[in-house]
Amino acid sequence: MPRSESPPPHKRARQSTPGESRNGTSLPPLSLSILGVEPLDEFIKEIADFVHYTIVNRPPDLQGNVEVEAKVGLLRDRASGQRLMLPVLVETIIAPDRIDLRFESNMSVHQHKHFNTRLNELKMSSAQPSFPSTPLGYTHLRVVDSFYPTDNPHDKEKIRVTRDEKTGNVVECMRKIRLGDLNIYSPKRAADWRVSVNLEVPVSHPIGSATHTRRKDRLSYTHEEFSIDLTQVTASASPNSPAELLHELEIEIARPALLLATAAKRGDPNAPELERSAFDELIRAFVNNARILVRNASEGWQ
Repeated sequence: MPRSESPPPHKRARQSTPGESRNGTSLPPLSLSILGVEPLDEFIKEIADFVHYTIVNRPPDLQGNVEVEAKVGLLRDRASGQRLMLPVLVETIIAPDRIDLRFESNMSVHQHKHFNTRLNELKMSSAQPSFPSTPLGYTHLRVVDSFYPTDNPHDKEKIRVTRDEKTGNVVECMRKIRLGDLNIYSPKRAADWRVSVNLEVPVSHPIGSATHTRRKDRLSYTHEEFSIDLTQVTASASPNSPAELLHELEIEIARPALLLATAAKRGDPNAPELERSAFDELIRAFVNNARILVRNASEGWQ
C-alpha cells in the first residue's frame, strides 16, 4: 500500500471474531475499514504537508532554529472587522491568500484567567498516578523584548533582544523571519487558530535605540514534545506612548532539532516505518493539542 494510505502502527485493525453472532442487539467489534486500517485524516495531513513543505523550502542561506507554533485567536474580515463567517459547519483550513482576513491573537482578561485556571488544574491532575498521560512541567518567566531595525530599511522583520526582567541579562538576540501561515476557522468554537512556521536567526546585538518594547509575563506549561505558553504582554509602541495590555495563548513544538530530524525522514523508503511516520505523528499530536486549547475557549473571546 502507498505510504499516504498507511496509518501509524497503532491505527491497525480491530477485527471482529469469525463466526461471531450478528443476530443480537449488541454491536460486535468492528474493523477500522474494509482494508483493516484507518484512512489518514486529511485535515492533519494538510497541516503536516504545509509544515513539511515550508521547512524543506526554507532559505538555504539563513541558519537558525525552525519554529512551528499554533496561536489561538480570531480570524476577522479586514473590511468589516467582524469575525469571519463562512458557509461551513466544522473546523476548516482556509486556502492561503483566498480571503482578505487578519488574525488577531489577543484575548480578553477573562479568557486569560479561564485558561490559567484550566492549565493549572491540568498541571495538578497530571501529577496523579491515575492521570492518562505524562505529567506537565511548569515555568514562570518574566522577560523584556526590545526591537531594533535591521540595516536594511525594507526588512519587515526587526531584531529582537530578549532580557531577563529581573537581572537584565540578555537571554537571546535574533531576527524572527516568518516563512508561512495556515489559518484554521472553527465555526463551532469561540476561537480560531493559526499555524505558523518561522525561522529564528541568531544575530549580534544591534547598535542604537529600540523602536518599541514588549514586557512578557509568561506561564509556560510543557508536555512531552510541546510547550504551551500563556502570556500577558505589556506593549509600548514608543518610549512616550501609553502601554497596551495583551493576552496570548500558543503551543509550540519544543525541540527544533527533533522537528528537522523527523522531517528529513518523512516518506524515506529506506527508513524504518516508525522513523518514516514520526513527523506525521509529531504534527498529529501538535494539532490535537491545539484543538483541545481551542475547544476549551469560553465565550466572549474579545
